[in-house]
Amino acid sequence: MTHLLYIEASPRKQRSASIEVSRTFLDAYRRRHPDARITTLDVWDLDLPEFDGVALEAKYAALEGRERTPAEVALWERLGALARPFREADHLVISTPMWNWGIPYKLKHLIDAVSQKDLLFSFDEHGLRGLLGGCKAALILARGLDFSGDSPFARWEAQESYLRIWLESIGIAEPAVLRVEGTLLAPEGRRAAAARAAELAAGF
Repeated sequence: MTHLLYIEASPRKQRSASIEVSRTFLDAYRRRHPDARITTLDVWDLDLPEFDGVALEAKYAALEGRERTPAEVALWERLGALARPFREADHLVISTPMWNWGIPYKLKHLIDAVSQKDLLFSFDEHGLRGLLGGCKAALILARGLDFSGDSPFARWEAQESYLRIWLESIGIAEPAVLRVEGTLLAPEGRRAAAARAAELAAGF
């Protein structure tokens, strides 16, 4: 059975451009894969652990070859549970608005929590190797302004570029990308993006 993990990063819900377009994608995906299992992670509903001193000590325990304390073991088990849906997914869809040229802090918090050695990547003397090489990904990105082509804002774009780098680090190269540009000034762009979303889903 195909498993799709859908990450939703907008708190606006019914008014969100990224969610609106993503729903079109998911509807088309369900028609193409009627037996697929779809897991939704809404970053605003997740109980994300603080990545604090205990988390860092747990992280470096593995690198230093020392035994973790009970508190570190408990924290690492929580991170492993958060990472499990990523490891089990055949398809990954991330739906997010742009905030301050990048991504919402809740999505970054999730990424920081699950992006750990032996959870989503391995690291040794030969370098870093992502563990999700068999997963196919799509990014559905909403931006209030237009960052396409020769836009003066293009050089400020840190939303897609960051997510591409992160996906590559965990083994997913060349995600499909659907950009919903200029939502503040041209809301009609949502309809065109929704049509493209249905086409994108047909390729999954």
